[in-house]
Amino acid sequence: VATTLGRDASRTIIARNQSPDVPFAQSINPYKGCEHGCVYCFARPTHAYLGLSPGLDFETKIFAKPDAARLLEAELRAPGYRVQAIAMGTNTDPYQPVERDARITRSILEVLAAFNHPFTIVTKSALVERDIDLIAPMAAQRLAAVYVSITTLDPSLARILEPRAAAPERRLRTIAALAAAGIPVGVSVSPVIPFLNEPELERILEAAQAVGATSAFSIVLRLPWEVNPLFQNWLQQHVPER
Repeated sequence: VATTLGRDASRTIIARNQSPDVPFAQSINPYKGCEHGCVYCFARPTHAYLGLSPGLDFETKIFAKPDAARLLEAELRAPGYRVQAIAMGTNTDPYQPVERDARITRSILEVLAAFNHPFTIVTKSALVERDIDLIAPMAAQRLAAVYVSITTLDPSLARILEPRAAAPERRLRTIAALAAAGIPVGVSVSPVIPFLNEPELERILEAAQAVGATSAFSIVLRLPWEVNPLFQNWLQQHVPER
């Protein structure tokens, strides 16, 4: 199915939360929907609010925020703004394939760099290497860190679990490239799925550490709303014995 790119006419760009179980107070999501097509993605139900399918529509009807950089600069300049690290990649991947041409994530990083504003990135894409020139100087000031998501080291499992994301070996090379540039880089082993990728946890951590990762976190599989039947159908199709 061909991917289409629509416009999200948001009037603000920084999302805020006060939840005690979420480790960040501010986040930016340059895109709604994600081409990576990870079957477990907890962000899928957000497309239902748009009257679209959390299944194929979520993967093929992407909405971008082209005014993100302008909105961000205005919010950072607003009287009373309090500096707190901004997390990117908390909902959908800021480096999914459309970013290669849209360059919205890069425009956001340019603003954050101009303001010396701290940020973190979570991604499963090698495209983050493109922006090392912006991230590394910020990291040298202890203002930036990147986490690379590695769910499995098994390429055959990755192909059906995360069909249009970078291969596991490519993500390890991305960790190495970020670490070589002096950027603090960690690994996100998320989601942890019992009986599927959970047995790989130690091996993933060892492989990531071997190429330069210095920290890690994980999140157990969540199946909110429409994600539940999608994932159940995926299990029946691919690993019914699980």
